[in-house]
Amino acid sequence: MKIKKYTDVKPTHFESDKAKGIAGRVLISKSDGANNFCMRVFEIAAGGHTPKHHHDWEHEIFVHAGKGEIFSNGGWHSIKAGNVVFVPGSEEHQIRNVGNDLFVFVCLIPSNAPEL
Repeated sequence: MKIKKYTDVKPTHFESDKAKGIAGRVLISKSDGANNFCMRVFEIAAGGHTPKHHHDWEHEIFVHAGKGEIFSNGGWHSIKAGNVVFVPGSEEHQIRNVGNDLFVFVCLIPSNAPEL
């Protein structure tokens, strides 16, 4: 068993024309002995967003803090702390922070997907 504080994991920052104000942390991965899933946490600053993208693997998302929106099936959907989201593989999606506070969510992916 391993126990750690997520903020002790060094973040990777994403800042470009496609992604803005994102800090991503790989919390549990193959290096921890997790053979089936990878757990990541993302923090999106006010006004920030992930890139609009799609890939073969699914996401399971738990919104921990803040208010945001997720793009799916051609439209935006409100999400907030306490919501869970399932994004099937190959579905185009994007997440953005629409509040003034940090938007924080946990994202699980299969172990064969890129960790970040």
